[in-house]
Amino acid sequence: MKKTIILFFVLFLGLFALQGCAFFGFADESGTMYKTAEQLVEEGTYAFEDKKYKKSLKAYTQLKEWYPFSRYAILAELRIADSNYELELYDEALTAYQEFEELHPKNDAIVRIIYRQALCWYKQLDTIDRDNKSASKALVQFRRLKERFPSSSYIGEIDKMMIECTNSLAGQELYVAEFYYKSGKYKAALNRYKYLVEHFPTSEHAAIALNRIGNVQEKINAREK
Repeated sequence: MKKTIILFFVLFLGLFALQGCAFFGFADESGTMYKTAEQLVEEGTYAFEDKKYKKSLKAYTQLKEWYPFSRYAILAELRIADSNYELELYDEALTAYQEFEELHPKNDAIVRIIYRQALCWYKQLDTIDRDNKSASKALVQFRRLKERFPSSSYIGEIDKMMIECTNSLAGQELYVAEFYYKSGKYKAALNRYKYLVEHFPTSEHAAIALNRIGNVQEKINAREK
């Protein structure tokens, strides 16, 4: 009987010790909650300031997962997005920024969140011979930012990048149009040239397309005759 009581007492102390470790921020063998929220914030902040973004990402991810109702949770969400962005993991960063905006639409950081979403697309601009979805998506976000925050300090930078995105999209249209033209598919080429002039009239490629239209139309007329 005494042995049973002693064994129960030992097991009770062991269980209390494990729970105590979790309470004070230490870990069990699985590594669960081995640091306090404050420790993780400090670790993540120092790492981010030192541009050690992988370490920062790890600390803030743990903070978000282990202490989702902490007063630091919003900071963790923002820094997870920022760390991914700095690591050039733009898809992951974009997802995190979008989630942040959905959860905190009135947060003071929203203007920067929208700007970073635009940059995530802008940073992935591809060559004109490839599908250039990124330029189109970036323009959507840039325009959204200008409409919602016309006095933002980002506006000057946005205008320059919007021109680049527009030229990229127009360049892709010209590339396809030229391909059709060289292949003798004049009607398809004509439609592309017209689309370019209509939708990207201020682009650096519009003048080329405009000059092509008359020439292509002549070829179409000659072929029909």
